[in-house]
Amino acid sequence: MAAANSLLKLTNQVRVARTALGSFSRTFSSDALVEVKPGEVGMVSGIPEEHLRRRVVIYSPARTATQQGSGKVGRWKINFVSTQKWENPLMGWTSTGDPYANVGDSALGFDSEEAAKSFAERHGWDYVVKKRQTPVLKLKSYADNFKWKGPAVSAE
Repeated sequence: MAAANSLLKLTNQVRVARTALGSFSRTFSSDALVEVKPGEVGMVSGIPEEHLRRRVVIYSPARTATQQGSGKVGRWKINFVSTQKWENPLMGWTSTGDPYANVGDSALGFDSEEAAKSFAERHGWDYVVKKRQTPVLKLKSYADNFKWKGPAVSAE
């Protein structure tokens, strides 16, 4: 009981201290904020000039065939169009000279199509949006799995 009373007193003291210090909080000016125009982020980010005007594909990946969950469904990704690929003659591996070839699969994921578009515009990338493929679902009940479908048709 004594521990509960001391905890209650401590929380009241914290509330009083927060309200007293609230009047001393510092306000920040918005005069120093800079508006970023489309394509300017790429110029100041240190990205080489040849990679500033890249073409990217914005898409929403389909659910994998082996999984029934909806964990990755609804996300949007940016993938770079890569043209610099060749096959290694010794091992048969595909090689690339493009530093952004594998970036989109793991790093650039967004919650909405608009967020992905604005990210591409801020970096000065030309983009193409691939629309989401939605599966056509037939309305049926569980009982349809056990319904009589008639006699078997012979293949003669």
